[in-house]
Amino acid sequence: MTTTAPLPGVQGPDAQAALRATGLKVTAGRVAVLEALEHAPHVDAEAVLALVRDRLPGTSVQSIHNVLGDLVDAGLVRRFTPARQSARYERRVGDNHHHAVCSSCGRVDDVDCVVGEAPCLHADAPSGFVVAVAEVTFVGICADCLAAAAAEEPAP
Repeated sequence: MTTTAPLPGVQGPDAQAALRATGLKVTAGRVAVLEALEHAPHVDAEAVLALVRDRLPGTSVQSIHNVLGDLVDAGLVRRFTPARQSARYERRVGDNHHHAVCSSCGRVDDVDCVVGEAPCLHADAPSGFVVAVAEVTFVGICADCLAAAAAEEPAP
């Protein structure tokens, strides 16, 4: 889906303020990527490019990767990599939530912190090591894929 209209969420002045607050220069590419991720979380760089292509003609996937890297480094975007998939990006940052990934269709859903506050999980870390974040990915089959599989099964 591509659009030239503003997307819901962090837009125009809000995206610009977020960039300025982190010390990043406000550019059309950064604003467009922030808006795209607010509209479509859990997407890879190719999907971000598709979302911003009409607004930023001539933009390359490498440019999108560069912008995403800047936004991740600034803490405005979170990067996570589901097993055997390309990196995904989202605007939900700072709360140490987890993800559920459908192994059939690739759908990704957020899973709130499993146990209390960050890092949400408690493990025996090496002596002197302080755990700040625990990244957990739940892999399984989403409800839509389960329903589709059940519908395909022949009646007894």
